[in-house]
Amino acid sequence: MAAQSTQPRFIILYHPRIPGRAEYVRLALEAAGEPYIDLANESKSGAREVYSRIDQNSTGDEDGNPPQFAPPMLKIQGAGKNGKALVISQTANILLYLGSELGLAGEDDVDKFHVNQLALTVFDFTNEIHDSHHPLASNLYYEDQKEEALKKAKNFREIRLPKYLGFFERVLKSNAERGHGKYMVGSKLTYADTSAWQVIDGLRFAFPQELKVREKDYPLIFTNFYPGIKEEKGIKEYLASGRRIPYSNGVFRYYPELDRQ
Repeated sequence: MAAQSTQPRFIILYHPRIPGRAEYVRLALEAAGEPYIDLANESKSGAREVYSRIDQNSTGDEDGNPPQFAPPMLKIQGAGKNGKALVISQTANILLYLGSELGLAGEDDVDKFHVNQLALTVFDFTNEIHDSHHPLASNLYYEDQKEEALKKAKNFREIRLPKYLGFFERVLKSNAERGHGKYMVGSKLTYADTSAWQVIDGLRFAFPQELKVREKDYPLIFTNFYPGIKEEKGIKEYLASGRRIPYSNGVFRYYPELDRQ
């Protein structure tokens, strides 16, 4: 939990013990100083609730929320119809809601769309990172597709990684030229920043040798943005708190053979 609260409004519904895509949601809540419950990490019964919502026989819940496809999901107390709980899923959709709710969507309606498009690009990037170690099927073990993963990871490192990093470097340059410092959009922290920071941090875990070589080519990302967002109020406290779940078998995985040799 981010901070002490008897009844937090926000409840994260995600797999236990992995940061995964829910980490994008956690970072936004932490940056805003908003208390939350990470249900599956609180108790076994919490994990059961998460999985009951994506059960193939589920037709929704008693609060009128429809079936959910997959975690992460966010439960917001009192935000649904007739004052009931609202449950929403899809990382981008959750952040679209939280951005407006927590003041992380930019300074006006124009910023809101730019923030959202950047976050969507981050999640495209995230999917490609995941596919570098699971190129054939998510339900197969890595060892069952290792040969294909070696080819996929090579293409990712050589082609896709610089394309995404180059794009975010240009976004930062554009915003800096408008006098807005280290941020992606405007002059204040948004969920585009927290999401981009998380994908860079995950890459540093999954491809440490590749990132070490690439850092010099993207100075705004690696000497300004990444360390700067790390020092933002809320983010800094979260990273130092021990609440952040270590990387393991989620989206970001470290396989030495997939990294630069």
